[in-house]
Amino acid sequence: MLAYTVIAGILFTWALLSHRLARWSITAPIALMAAGIALTYGDHPPLTFEFDNSAFEHAVEVVLALLLFVDATEVPGAVIRRERNLTARLLAVALPLTLCAAFLAGFACFPDQPAWLLAALATVVVPLDLAPTTAVVRDRRIPARLREVLNVEGGLNDGVISPVFLLCIAIGVESHSGGSTDYAEALLEAVTAAGWALAAGAATGLTAGWTLRRSWERGWTQASATRLAVLAVPIAAYTLSVALGGNGFVASFVAGVCFAPTLARVGHSAVEMTDDVVTLLTLALWFVFGQIVNNEFWDGFEAPVVLFALLAVSLVRMLPVLLALIGTPLSLGDRLFLGWMGPRGVTSIVFGLLAVVELPDERGGFIAQVMVMTVMLSIILHGLSAEPLGRHYARRTAARDSGG
Repeated sequence: MLAYTVIAGILFTWALLSHRLARWSITAPIALMAAGIALTYGDHPPLTFEFDNSAFEHAVEVVLALLLFVDATEVPGAVIRRERNLTARLLAVALPLTLCAAFLAGFACFPDQPAWLLAALATVVVPLDLAPTTAVVRDRRIPARLREVLNVEGGLNDGVISPVFLLCIAIGVESHSGGSTDYAEALLEAVTAAGWALAAGAATGLTAGWTLRRSWERGWTQASATRLAVLAVPIAAYTLSVALGGNGFVASFVAGVCFAPTLARVGHSAVEMTDDVVTLLTLALWFVFGQIVNNEFWDGFEAPVVLFALLAVSLVRMLPVLLALIGTPLSLGDRLFLGWMGPRGVTSIVFGLLAVVELPDERGGFIAQVMVMTVMLSIILHGLSAEPLGRHYARRTAARDSGG
């Protein structure tokens, strides 16, 4: 129990010093990750987690479902409408190209691994998470347009990638069972699951949104109760979809999209409790990530793992984004910024943990090792680049204002 006291103390200390620590890009995820590394290190660590049990798997799934819901509700509709061209290019063109690039990079670095595993690996290392580099999206020296587009992309891309990830994992589980893998059948099952998920998510989000609006307008509820109601929506969408044989993650994301307009009527404060719960749970995952670092990092990495991780946090995203944004009014520097600033974080960790739970040891361990290296490199490289990028845009703005 003392370890949990230490964790709470670390979180409280970070909260007290968060503004000052932000100057050195020490965010809450980084602080909790460091705590996880320290408290799970050694032959007899004070705290350890067991990943191979159903309770842990369900907990991780619920965290992702809540995260996808919150991401969907926080995506600003005004920005999507205003920047629909950039958003469409990033999600409909750059994202598929990035997945393909990650798959090809995996094939080049790990030619002995099966195609389904490389596809699953691509879905693990591609999703964005802006939490470890919040300094960038809050830095007013960087043009608001770029920060808004990044926020929209970060809120939507994990919801788009999650069904692809689950399809790859399902194929991997089936292939490990010894039978021949029927990819067409697996794809049909995935499409069916997505259909049920869309139905469950839309029904839950629309119904919950309509009833909550009516209750709010008639004075039947109060602010504190609406926060509880919002928290129940993604849980209901996820569990209903799973009960119907659908994809619970997709359902939670769709429920968030359908429920989001309600927040304009009842106030965005209604989602604050759910947001806080998600923040706390994702910080717990960053602590668990510290143990994964200990399990995978200190024994060393082979050169292909390091090479793939470097490619994953750089060219794998940058080249597709540059291609997708050809013909837009953005300058080359702005396009390079959007291509570079793709930090990896909690979604990659969640997908990696689910892979460890679902796949055989050697396959899950492989994905976990590559995921750890990718996230660690992302934290270092994207974190170190935050301040130089801010200074670059500040100089550019000053030069423009001075007429230079």
